[in-house]
Amino acid sequence: MAYQGENDIFNNPSEFERFFKEKYRTFCLLACRYVKEIETSEEVVQDVFVRIWERRDQIIVKGTLAAYIATSIKNQCLNYLKHQSIVEHFEKTEVLKNTIDPTETEEEMGDFELETAIINAIAELPTQRQKIFRLSRVDGLKYYEIAERLGLSVKTVEAQMGKALKQLRIKLKDYMVIFIYVAFSLFEFFPK
Repeated sequence: MAYQGENDIFNNPSEFERFFKEKYRTFCLLACRYVKEIETSEEVVQDVFVRIWERRDQIIVKGTLAAYIATSIKNQCLNYLKHQSIVEHFEKTEVLKNTIDPTETEEEMGDFELETAIINAIAELPTQRQKIFRLSRVDGLKYYEIAERLGLSVKTVEAQMGKALKQLRIKLKDYMVIFIYVAFSLFEFFPK
């Protein structure tokens, strides 16, 4: 059915309602091609018609009213799909967050903090002392092997190790209980 002066339909609520009822099924089928759900397509079509009616004073239809509404429905469907993908991404993220055990995260942060403190404390040792410490604790060399490798006496190596351990105890006093427990297992992380 043709509507005389389709823009005039906005001035006549009963004509607009008749147009809506007549085209509703066609527009729902159009929307359903995008959103794939009948209920959602009906909501989209109804929303578009309500929005058009509310903004009827501002709308200028170029071409046919049916084409204008069809374009509006398509755009509304695309917006809906975009919103749905954002919601799904958010929900997946929330599910992942909820599967993480907060105590594990705290333990990992504590381990990371301890590792960082140990690495920093070792890095602050004087160069020769640091080298001796790494050869002993990281590479697992005996004091006499370190002495041979560096051309030092065994007594010098022992004295430097003693000073290194004392310096590390002072630097890591806040972590001492944890340090004692995990010290040797952490040294496998240091580069050789």
